[in-house]
Amino acid sequence: MSRPGSSLNEKRVKLNEDPGGDLSVFTKALTAAESPETRLLSAFNKDPHARKAYLAGREYYSEEGKTFELRLVRRIKQQLSADPTTRPEYPSSLGLTEFTRRATEVALGKSSRAIVENRVFGVQTPGFTAAVRLGAELLRHWYNVGADWCGPVYLSSPCHDSLAGIFQAAGIPDIREYYYWDDEQRGICLEKLLKDLGKAPERSVVVLSASAHYPTGADLSQNQWAMITKLVMRRRLFPFLLLPAQALCYGDLERDAWPVQYCASQGMELLCAQSFSHCFGLYGEAVGHLLCVLKQNSLLLSVQRQADKIVRSLWAQPSVGGAQVVATVLSNPAHLVEWKQELKSIVERCMLIREVLRERLRLLGTPGCWNHLTQQGGLYCFTGLNGEQVEFLSKRRHVYLLPVGCLNVSAINGRNLDYIAESIHLAVTTSI
Repeated sequence: MSRPGSSLNEKRVKLNEDPGGDLSVFTKALTAAESPETRLLSAFNKDPHARKAYLAGREYYSEEGKTFELRLVRRIKQQLSADPTTRPEYPSSLGLTEFTRRATEVALGKSSRAIVENRVFGVQTPGFTAAVRLGAELLRHWYNVGADWCGPVYLSSPCHDSLAGIFQAAGIPDIREYYYWDDEQRGICLEKLLKDLGKAPERSVVVLSASAHYPTGADLSQNQWAMITKLVMRRRLFPFLLLPAQALCYGDLERDAWPVQYCASQGMELLCAQSFSHCFGLYGEAVGHLLCVLKQNSLLLSVQRQADKIVRSLWAQPSVGGAQVVATVLSNPAHLVEWKQELKSIVERCMLIREVLRERLRLLGTPGCWNHLTQQGGLYCFTGLNGEQVEFLSKRRHVYLLPVGCLNVSAINGRNLDYIAESIHLAVTTSI
């Protein structure tokens, strides 16, 4: 005679011993498509070719082909780790106060009217995409108070692959595109851009790259920004600006942030997602920031509280280390000068690579005009190569670019430049 409950125990044992049964709640979960970057990196790592080159990375690479660490950042990390007064503790959910203050100042300028009138606040985030996500959550909350708002959000075509997914994850399903890059002109087509935004419904959110547009590397001029901001204000659209690599486009903090400062000077309410990972080499310590410029100081407290509530449900507190490094540099005049000099050398090297690559293609007689290589800025370059040519590069020449023809300029160096130029030449001439 079995003891009470034994049949139930036997069933539990059978369930646990049945590895082939459909017991997992994830059994019917859809498999997400592998990202192009993950697929490329996997193919590159498996490639045994001696001259293979991976040009799709996100980090800044030195002339030796290694991820670059700024000397100043390395020194400050050592100083902070050796400081006996430092104690481990949780930061505020909104981040380190000194970091958010300095991050706000480098985006808007210390003399910004919005700062003086105390209608600005910032939130430290664990990286750039987290800043975009927090901004999306805030927009959905604000707009849903008065109406059942679910978009649209306008993104540039092309743009970062993850942007649409970030807004959708925040509950904003209506994602649309506006024309940005023209393949034939190999540059920005302002006329079509303005036409698309001119059709946007009132209260639409327009995501605009302040500098270092990804993946094209092509940025709007100040005159183009003036036209766009007029349209945005006239159509009552909301600008969401992206500043992913300040000072790595032109080598100048203020010039890279000029669009943010200009929009704020026009009295516009805006959000701006910032990242300090690139410009400080803090790739393993993602340091992001969401800047919020309001129209009235009276709104500040309520928006801050809403941001705090959202943050507590997403990541609770950001990490401290990277933000301490950034705050230390930005608050010390001597450190600031040294940091700017290091960034300037990085920008100058990237521009030199662009110029030399263009000249190599010219000497090889590569069909087409390649002036767009030097008309772009930042780490990324939109080559204008099509999908067939990009595939030729990876399959036949072992040179890996993103499918849209985007490459990381810093990954090109004195050892591989000639091979890459020859490979691009062959890709173009073979496909003609």
